[in-house]
This record gives sequence, structure tokens and C-alpha cells, in this order.
Amino acid sequence: MASIATSACWGLVIVTWVVAALYWRRKSHGSRQGRPFWATVLVVAAIVVARLIWRDVADLTDHSRWIVLPGLALLVLSTAFTIWARLSLGRMWSSMPDMLQADHQLRIDGPYAITRHPIYTGLLGMVVGTVFVNGLGSSLGFLVIAAVFLVVRIPTEERLMSKTFPDAYRRYRERVPLLVPGLHLHRRHPA
Repeated sequence: MASIATSACWGLVIVTWVVAALYWRRKSHGSRQGRPFWATVLVVAAIVVARLIWRDVADLTDHSRWIVLPGLALLVLSTAFTIWARLSLGRMWSSMPDMLQADHQLRIDGPYAITRHPIYTGLLGMVVGTVFVNGLGSSLGFLVIAAVFLVVRIPTEERLMSKTFPDAYRRYRERVPLLVPGLHLHRRHPA
């Protein structure tokens, strides 16, 4: 049952992502495009293929309810949060972290009032939930890939937002945590 729920959540995210990307691509005019939309589709396809290949890897943990149920809850909540964040961003979403859409606005409401990168928060929660549901053996690779992806992608987006919206983004960074809701580490930012 947990595997079915995991597959359903991932399937819902993928379908929502593709449909929303196609819709907003058609609606947005004058946007700057980097790599084609199909680069995103290829990344999603690679994740699906990797998931199918790793399906038979032996689990390193058991499937006790005290592990699976919290993982499933995290997976479902994170999926909903990711979809909410993606829909809230609307046509301003881009698959390229260093590209802005025409007339881009700084989004600070809805899920963006909870974390500065709610899509990444949701995706990370989905990966951690999947690890709990499926066991480390078949899902640990996704956790490593997600960590590398976030370490590379988030600083690029932070620099772009700081450059595009210098004062507003500085104030936003001071009150909203980067990735984990409720966790806001205060650092000194250069003036």
C-alpha cells in the first residue's frame, strides 16, 4: 500500500508539473528562455527510470508502521506543498535557476511566506518521505541526488533574487527561512 501511495504522489507531481509548465509556457509571452522545456521533461524521465531501476535494491531498514506512516504523511503533505508552491508561482516559474520571466515579481506570500524556496522544501520532503516509506536501500540515491541538486541550485537562485530585488530580497531573507519552515539561522549578510 505504501508503494502505491508513493507512486501516486510522484505521479501527481509529475503530471501537475508537466501540465502547468505547458500551460504557462503557452501563456507567457516575451519570457527569456534558456534550455528548452524538454530539458525538464528529460530530467523527470531520468528520475522515473532511476526509480524503476532501484526498485529491486534490498532495503536497509524495515517497513514498520512507525517508520512508514510518518514517511507517508510527510510524502503526501510535501506533495501538496510542492503543488501549491508551483501553482502560486504561476508563469514566473522557470526550469532554469538563472533565468527570470518577463515582468518577474518577487513572490513573498502563500507558501513563499513559509520558506524562500517552497518548491525545493516540498521536493526535499517528498524525497525524505519516500526514503521512510521505501527504506534506505532503494531510496538513498534520491536523497543524495536531491542534496546535490539543492546545494547547486539554491545559491544560484539566491544570487539572482538578491541582484534583481536587492532591498526587498534582503528584507525577505531576514524574515523567511531558506528551506526548512521554522528554522531561520541568523547570519551576517554583507552590507
